[in-house]
Amino acid sequence: MKKLLVLSALAAMLASGTALADTSGKKIAFSNNYAGNSWRQAMLDSYGIVTKKAVADKVVAAADIFTTADKEVPTQAAQVQNLILQGYDAIVINAASPDALNGAIKQACDAGIVVVSFDGIVTEPCAYRVVVDFKDMGRQEVEQMAKFQPKGGNLLEIRGLAGTSIDDAIHAGILEGVAAHPEFKIVGSVTGDWDQTTAQKAVATILPSLPDIVGIVDQGGDGYGAAQAFAAAGKPRPTIIMGNRQDELKWWKEQKDKDGYQTWSASIAPGVSSLAFWVAQQVLDGRTDIPHDLLVPYLAFTQDDFEAALPKIKEGGVATHEYTQEDAIAAIKANIK
Repeated sequence: MKKLLVLSALAAMLASGTALADTSGKKIAFSNNYAGNSWRQAMLDSYGIVTKKAVADKVVAAADIFTTADKEVPTQAAQVQNLILQGYDAIVINAASPDALNGAIKQACDAGIVVVSFDGIVTEPCAYRVVVDFKDMGRQEVEQMAKFQPKGGNLLEIRGLAGTSIDDAIHAGILEGVAAHPEFKIVGSVTGDWDQTTAQKAVATILPSLPDIVGIVDQGGDGYGAAQAFAAAGKPRPTIIMGNRQDELKWWKEQKDKDGYQTWSASIAPGVSSLAFWVAQQVLDGRTDIPHDLLVPYLAFTQDDFEAALPKIKEGGVATHEYTQEDAIAAIKANIK
């Protein structure tokens, strides 16, 4: 009778896609193409916090981090090929390009390695993708801008890391938003690399050639730098969409306290790296029901709730959330059609 009950339980687990394997001997590598801004540093921190505990708890044998020396696709492709040779069971990747790495990704899959991309995703069908609707985020930036600048006007766009899926998607969303709100016009565009210092220099360079700007649409990590550039140039302060960085939200609070300044802030939580880790672990654990595309929400703050979040973000950091294995299981369940 007891044996029948065990068999019934196993059958039920299999039918539900629940994991049955043991991952304590599995090794997961993290391939990261860029670490040069606060978001990427927070991403690496979140991954390290979660994976160190997972290794200590013997959930996996290793969860090593590898960051390339530059932002170039060939460098990351070579890194992935090296990880294949090192015998990792899974690779979590923040990719430099959505499609240029597909050859290396396919090699990994053909070698029996699980690949989970996030943030900078890949389009190779064999890989898993933990994605945020960045296009919607870009569109929402303009929707929010329309609330703060109902008369419309000229916008400056600050783009992110060139060639990445994130930059392309947010830009496409911003263009859709402007098409839906013809009272706005993008009159200038610079590349900020999601970094406030880079953005400040880029905005300062283009500002003398621009007409009056009512708002800035961007990708996160660049809002405070843009504010500094406008202040240094003695230009009127525009409505700047923020990206959940501590320095941005702190500046927002200072402006709000001074004269009621209003804006909106949104970004993918850096801790999504830890969610990608758990997705890889769940695939290695034998789950058969995991979609190759898992949509997770981006993190947004409004005029009413950003001040409560600010004290919880470390200086120079980014608002984030470290995901647990239970969070990953819930995210998988939410994405199963």
